[in-house]
Amino acid sequence: MGFREDFLWGGATAANQTEGGYNEGGRGLANVDVIPHGEDRFPVMKGHMKMFDFDEDHFYPAKEAIDHYHRYEEDIALFAEMGFKTYRLSIAWSRIFPKGDEAEPNEEGLKFYENIFKECKKYGIEPLVTITHFDIPMHLVKEYGGWRNRKMIGFYENLCNAIFRRYKGLVKYWLTFNEINIIMHLPFMGAGLYFEEGENEEQVQYQAIHHELIASAMATKIAHEVDPENQVGCMLAAGKFYPYTPNPKDVLTAQQADRENYFFIDVQSRGEYPAYALKKFEQKGIDIQMEEGDLELLKQYTVDFISFSYYSSRVVATDPEVDEVGGNIMSSVKNPYLEASEWGWQIDPLGLRITMNEIYDRYQKPLFIVENGLGAVDTPDENGYVADDYRIDYLSQHIQAMKDAVEIDGVDLLGYTTWGPIDIVSASTGEMKKRYGFIYVDRDNEGNGTLKRSKKKSFDWYKKVIATNGEDLSY
Repeated sequence: MGFREDFLWGGATAANQTEGGYNEGGRGLANVDVIPHGEDRFPVMKGHMKMFDFDEDHFYPAKEAIDHYHRYEEDIALFAEMGFKTYRLSIAWSRIFPKGDEAEPNEEGLKFYENIFKECKKYGIEPLVTITHFDIPMHLVKEYGGWRNRKMIGFYENLCNAIFRRYKGLVKYWLTFNEINIIMHLPFMGAGLYFEEGENEEQVQYQAIHHELIASAMATKIAHEVDPENQVGCMLAAGKFYPYTPNPKDVLTAQQADRENYFFIDVQSRGEYPAYALKKFEQKGIDIQMEEGDLELLKQYTVDFISFSYYSSRVVATDPEVDEVGGNIMSSVKNPYLEASEWGWQIDPLGLRITMNEIYDRYQKPLFIVENGLGAVDTPDENGYVADDYRIDYLSQHIQAMKDAVEIDGVDLLGYTTWGPIDIVSASTGEMKKRYGFIYVDRDNEGNGTLKRSKKKSFDWYKKVIATNGEDLSY
């Protein structure tokens, strides 16, 4: 019983939250660079406030992030010390194609990631690579409108051709789009969508989604043609929606909320638009422009596995008087049975097992948990050491639930990468104080600090978890 012998333990990061070096190595400006820290962050991420370049009034944390661009050797060595079997990272599109629509890739950008992958291989770490983790060259946003434009499929295809061919033999696990469903919640961050006043936002979003779904199928096709060993997965921001009461209206509302998330994976995993989505488009007057061959491509090139992030479950109610909790990108009613993190994310380890079972029952494809972790304020001592028992407690409970899903329920699970094995910039808030890592980084919300790395208590704990293949979760 237990996890498979080749279970892929590790950690996950994103280029825009980790690398920095935004203007080095020939890299172009990206949408994620111009999302500021502070009160304007959400209006920009939602596509309601236009910010297509830097200004003097805001701090932009992605510019430097934690300087992984210059420190990746040190960071990967620390991951190796913990015993990582895999490291999930993403490629910054604008490092490979600075504008996004060039004919030829930027050699310096290609070489940067080649060096990272070789550094991983040196320690026996398998790279798990997200092709697009919210990154879109700003030139493609300004000139083409981001993913609302069908031409994006061709630009993404060029990116895939460049990286699949260059990294053949170095990378075999790929994810096409990170948290593809975030396009419905943060469309500028997720897909480079900025809305003009009066636009039908849902129409624009679903058209952009169609383009991404076609691009994802195209990526799967190219990956398998370039190297039959390649395994391509989709990636969902997951988390079960519970009905607030047994009232059938609440149950139906929860089912509908789940479907809004699963819609993307229904297409990527099953290869066709589900009936409930087609009915929704019809009822709302949403007209998805498709080209000949689109539906065949979706059907023929489905993903090999399903990956997802899980931080919390959610609750929905039809009663408008019920209190919602703050801090979540996806709204949720307060669950009276659960405690919450400092940012209002409701902590639900059993919800991970429930979510895993639901996804596996729905698709019968191998699963990969590629994000799970606790964002918390850490207080280091003078040596940078943090006694983060609260993080260990969160992760140990979630790993146990994950283990139960495998051992008791029979879910096929490829691996588990915690979110932010090293402290990085928070995607939702742009903060550094919302820390996830096993490794503390001396950096604050305003960009001050030495960037020095130091191990937290959870570092040695996760090392033991990996060494025992999840058998010893004690601390």
